[in-house]
This record gives sequence, C-alpha cells and structure tokens, in this order.
Amino acid sequence: MVNVAVFAGLIVVTLAVVYFVNSRSTSSDYFAAGSAFSGPQNGVALAGDFLSAASFLGIAGAIAVHGYDGFLYSIGFLVAWLVNLLLIAERLRNTGRFTMGDVLSFRMRRRPVRAASAVSTLMITCFYMIAQMAGAGGLVALLLDVRSEWGQALVIAVVGLVMVLYVLIGGMKGTTWVQIIKGALLLLSVTMITLFLLGKFGFSFSALLEQAAANNPLGSDIFAPGAKYGEDAVSKLDFVSLSLALVLGVAGLPHVLMRFYTVPSSREARRSVVWAIWLMSLFYLCTLVIGYGAAALVGSEKIANAPSGENSAAPLLAYEVGGTFLLGAVSAVAFATILAVVAGLTLTASASFAHDLYANVFKSNDAGPEAEVRVARRTAMVLGAVSVLGGILVSGQNIAFLVGLAFAFAASANLSTLVYTMFWRRFNTTGTLWGMYSGLGSCLLLVLFSPVVSGEPDSMIPGVDFALFPLNNPGIVAIPLSFVCGFIGTFLERSPEDDDRQAEMEVRSLTGVGAHSG
Repeated sequence: MVNVAVFAGLIVVTLAVVYFVNSRSTSSDYFAAGSAFSGPQNGVALAGDFLSAASFLGIAGAIAVHGYDGFLYSIGFLVAWLVNLLLIAERLRNTGRFTMGDVLSFRMRRRPVRAASAVSTLMITCFYMIAQMAGAGGLVALLLDVRSEWGQALVIAVVGLVMVLYVLIGGMKGTTWVQIIKGALLLLSVTMITLFLLGKFGFSFSALLEQAAANNPLGSDIFAPGAKYGEDAVSKLDFVSLSLALVLGVAGLPHVLMRFYTVPSSREARRSVVWAIWLMSLFYLCTLVIGYGAAALVGSEKIANAPSGENSAAPLLAYEVGGTFLLGAVSAVAFATILAVVAGLTLTASASFAHDLYANVFKSNDAGPEAEVRVARRTAMVLGAVSVLGGILVSGQNIAFLVGLAFAFAASANLSTLVYTMFWRRFNTTGTLWGMYSGLGSCLLLVLFSPVVSGEPDSMIPGVDFALFPLNNPGIVAIPLSFVCGFIGTFLERSPEDDDRQAEMEVRSLTGVGAHSG
C-alpha cells in the first residue's frame, strides 16, 4: 500500500503542477510554451525528456546482463547529442515555429512535405511511446508483484490515461515543468544510488567489478566487447547498425527537435544542448556503476527471472542497497520518467498532426489557432489508445532495444532530409519525399522481416519464422538508403527552384531574423 500511495501522490503532485502553469491563450503557448524557457531550464527539460525508461531501466539491465556491450547504448545516446549541438539546434530553432514540418516545408511545396513530415513524426513517436508503455507495465508489475498479463495491461492503460491528461491540461508549458521536475529527481536518484552502492564496496570500483564478474555467468567477459554483439559476423554487423541508429537518431527525434522552439533565441537553443549534454554525461556515468552494481549485488540470473527481465535491474538494486524505501522512491522516479517522456511524445505527435496535416494540408493554412489546439487534444486521446495497445503487445522486451528501433526510424526518415534542407541549396520537394519515405518504408519493411518480429524465442511472434533480414536493427541499410534516395530524387525534379525563398531560409537559419513569424 505504501508503494501505491507513492505512485498516487506523484501523479497528483505532477497533475497539480501541470494545471497551475497551464496557459491556454494561443497555439504558441500550447505547442511551444510561448518560447518562454531559458537555456538552462530547457536543458534540464531536454535531459528529462530524453532520459527515458530505456536509459534508466533498459541500459542498467543491459549492462548487468551483457556488461560492456550494454554500456554501448549509453555511449551512443550521449555522443549523438554532438550532432544536435553542431548541426541542428540553432538552425532548426531559427527556421521553424512548432514542428519539424515547418523547417522541411519552408522552401518546398508545402502540402506533400508537411504530410510526409506528419507521417514520419507519428510513426517514430508511436514506436517510442510503445517502448515507454512496456517499461511502465514491467516496472509496476515488479513493484506490486503483478505477474498476470491482464494486470500488466491494466497498469499500461492507467499510464496512458495519465499521459493524456498531462497533454490535455498543460500543453507544452505544463509538460516542460513536469520534465524539469522529473529530470532533477532522476539525476538525484541515480547519483544517490551510485554513492550508496560504491559505499558498500568501500568506494572501490574495482571491488565492485570483481563482484559483478563473480555474479555473472560470463565472468570477466562482461568487461570486454562481444558478450552480446560479438558471437558471429551477423551480431557484429548488428552492432554497427545499432551504433549508427543511436548516434544519428537523436538529431531526427521529433520530440527532441520540438523542444528547441520553447526558448526565445538560437543562443538559448545552443545553451540548452550544452546543459543537456553535461547532465546526461553525469547520468550515463552513473548507469555504468548501477549496471555493474546490479550484477554484483543482485546477480544476472535473478534479474533475468524477474517479472520484467532486464528492465528490473535498477529497481532490484535499489531494494538491495536501501530496502523498501529506496525501491519505492526509485520506482516512483522511474514511473515519473515514463509519464514525462510519453507526455512529451504525445504532445509532439498531436502537434504535428494538428499543425502539419490538419491546418496546412487539410485546411490549406486556413485553420485558426483554437482549431489547431482542439484537434491536437483529440489526436492525443487517439495516440494514447494506440500506445496502450502497442505497449501491451511488446511487454517484456528490453526497452533500450525497442528505443533503438525508434532511433533507426528517426535517423532514416528525418536526418537526411533535415541536413539536406538546411545545407544543400539544390535540395527540393522530390528529394525530400524520396528521402523521407524511403527511410520510413525500408525501416518498417526490414523490421517486419527481422528476428524482432519472428524467428527467435524472444520475438514478438515466437511461433513462426518469416525473418528474411538477419539484423535486429535496420539502421545500417535504411540510413544510407535515405541519403541516397534524397540525392537521386533531387535531380529527378526539373521544376525551377524558389531562389528568394531559399535565400530567406539561409538568412533566417543563420541569424534568426524573422524566426517564429510564420
């Protein structure tokens, strides 16, 4: 009952925050919080938005079970932010208003490009949300010892309901404050667990690693690459594919890109990324200690046999280190992590549907701000239902692995078109559509015919085998393909370029003159 009270209290407090900071006056308030947050505030929110259940639960479990190969997720997620810092953040913030579609359609034919952007955003966010929902079900199942499939499904449904309430009530401003609170709590929690854990070993990291090796069937092999991705040529290629997806995917994640519109200037956008990188560096260093600490004190076999498998490593370690109180606190923070991330994802997807599809495609830019916000809220309810169903279907899969698939979709569909749009004057509408749809289509096709869906004991459909593509992550094929198709498509279009619009975009992206003005 104490754990239930902790969860209920957390939900009540965060909903109260969302309600009191809510501003309902314009679409700018609802979608971009009126661009009122400072760089440091948005940096904490970025960290809170990005440090998802995959980071907190999935990576710790992957390190505990697979050792070094699990830590590769941390490295990939962190290095990826350099792409945002150096290439994306400032130019994107200066060029668009609310969504990625604003940037991609700036000098292109707006209706087809905005439609493609909305399709891409919806697909990527759905994959990401499904992973978070699966994490929510596994986490609460562990905490409340809910082992039945119906019980976990009910938990996932409750998470979906609360997530939709965040978006409906608070919009971007409320969601941002929830992410700031959650980011601070998460960093405080992992730091405290790390210090308590090291204290148990006399602050000797070497002693902790020795105990971790003793409690893992792999022994000292957990300190070297190859435990998960080094058995054969296929697994090594799978590792390269996953690495590409992790490093290049962040710059194409719609919910990360949308956060750059919540600050008043490109300078603050750059400061946001710098703050986020430092905060996440601290977090991922702590995951290394927590992952190996879970192997040392809990044991990889016990983690694998827990209700949610590898995702149970951090909560089980918290119980070993600090008993029931710390377990409840860590689980509450993990739960807040999931709620904040899925709320941000839902807001991004609903904003893209309302702003890109409804207002600019269906209504030909003739919809008022109130109508956009109304459609966004309705879309949020539909997305909540879809993500609940998806989370139930993939319950039990490692969350970090599922998020890796979302990163592959983001890198394949969005990165090539964003880079070409902002840095290549010749790039045009046909190139945008070819690059985006080829990335999305190839990713989806390769995942459907991969071991993720069939052919393996831990596949989504374990009883059948139609896995024609041998890799779990399609990034190594889909990402280069999207760049190539975008390049070829550009030279297939013979219509004249809009030189004036191109010049305006170049000036705006570099200087910020006219930013956020349509």
